[in-house]
Amino acid sequence: MNGVLESKWGRRLTLVLLGVTAGLGQAPTDLWFVTILALAAILALFRTSSTIQAAFGTGWWSGLGYFAFSLRWIVEPFLVDAATYGWIAPFALVLMAGGAALFWGAAGYVAYRFCRPLDVGFVATFSLVEIARSLILTGFPWALVGHIWIETPLALTAALWGPHGLTLIALLLALSILRLVSGAWLWAIAPAGAAIAFLVLSPPTLQTPADAPLIRIVQPNIPQQEKWDPRKKPENFARLLQLSSLPSGDPDLVVWPETALAEILERAGPSIDTISDLVGDVPLITGVQRRARDDIYHNSLIMIETGGEVTATYDKQHLVPFGEYFPGGELAARMGLRGFASSQGFGFTPGETDTKIDIPNIGLARPLICYEGIFSEELTTGERPDFLLLITNDAWFGKGAGPQQHLAQARLRSIEQGLPMVRAANTGISAMIDPYGRLISTLALDEQGVLDVQLPQPAPATLYARHGDILAMSAALMLLLTSILRMRRNPIDRTQTDL
Repeated sequence: MNGVLESKWGRRLTLVLLGVTAGLGQAPTDLWFVTILALAAILALFRTSSTIQAAFGTGWWSGLGYFAFSLRWIVEPFLVDAATYGWIAPFALVLMAGGAALFWGAAGYVAYRFCRPLDVGFVATFSLVEIARSLILTGFPWALVGHIWIETPLALTAALWGPHGLTLIALLLALSILRLVSGAWLWAIAPAGAAIAFLVLSPPTLQTPADAPLIRIVQPNIPQQEKWDPRKKPENFARLLQLSSLPSGDPDLVVWPETALAEILERAGPSIDTISDLVGDVPLITGVQRRARDDIYHNSLIMIETGGEVTATYDKQHLVPFGEYFPGGELAARMGLRGFASSQGFGFTPGETDTKIDIPNIGLARPLICYEGIFSEELTTGERPDFLLLITNDAWFGKGAGPQQHLAQARLRSIEQGLPMVRAANTGISAMIDPYGRLISTLALDEQGVLDVQLPQPAPATLYARHGDILAMSAALMLLLTSILRMRRNPIDRTQTDL
């Protein structure tokens, strides 16, 4: 084994494999303990870095393996029309994984340059670059290391410090295991604390009032290849209507998925009239595309009430780069390059306001459309709603890890905010989630059906809902400052392992 690690490519391959192993903690495998062990091994290799290039490489190569495995679902959108776009899929995965791995590489570079001991510095910088990855270039907080805890009791602590606090816990546990192997028994405090948390933490029992609102969540299970096919439009619309009118109770709200109404809102008058005739005085929420003016289009959510009146509209604010708009497209248009600017009809334009929807007899909902559900920090502003309402079309991402990971992050949003979530997905996984992240009721992937389920009451406002990432960021910065000060006192010894 030492011979392999002494070889440059042997070390790189080992790091890639450790990164892949670390990815097993993400949904749907959820092997969190495997991730902790893999991270401990990566930290051990980082401690042996003899140059700043090797330190960067330790982060980048392990990150390449981690993100290539965890984001493997990224190829699925290109396979919807494989004959046209299938060739792009491997390039998209490599570029996405390699780009995300740059953050891990940067953590290694900064830790080697400014921190001692190396492993403590790497934990601090690693935590901070995961925060940066969530924000830079509009952010991409998918497959955060802290997501490994979503299926465990430790996920409940996200109500205190959010996803980045969970990441710091994972990294400190990996560091503790490494130190214990080195004989530093004081570091047993961290795993002992985690073990106690596993035993002690449990969400309270919820008593849903008998008169709690009944929500009907519709999952039509329309394949992505058929969703925008004009020949399939009448059949797809009829399916939505039929599911919405199932005689299984009198709902207080009907929810359809993202772009369930597969036509431009300004031309959808007859369809909206048909919906109104079906549901009567029950509000119905659906996703739809709308044209605001000229060539300005939005990916939107609307509420339809009695008489076919559209009484509320929410335009998606956080759009998917390259999927819903082209970054720099407006600049390209000013330079005479058409085909990239949202203002010229090539993609969507983000909504301008943080709109919440007041639903009659139910309360205030914070709407989220698909991608918006992964951004925890964007839910901590404005008036506190009564519940989260997420509509999505995960048909783009196949039947594997993508939809499972998206659902897992939705559960974490509920824990962070202490709010229940109504989640309507075209092909699944639709769900009602309680304010502690528990799945009350679900519809599986690739299943057509309806959920009639009562809306749980919200929990008290959480510390995270009030203060966001301040606690997690402060803890990581304090750890970084400690390691920087040690560097200043002893700049030569890179391998010391004591604090």
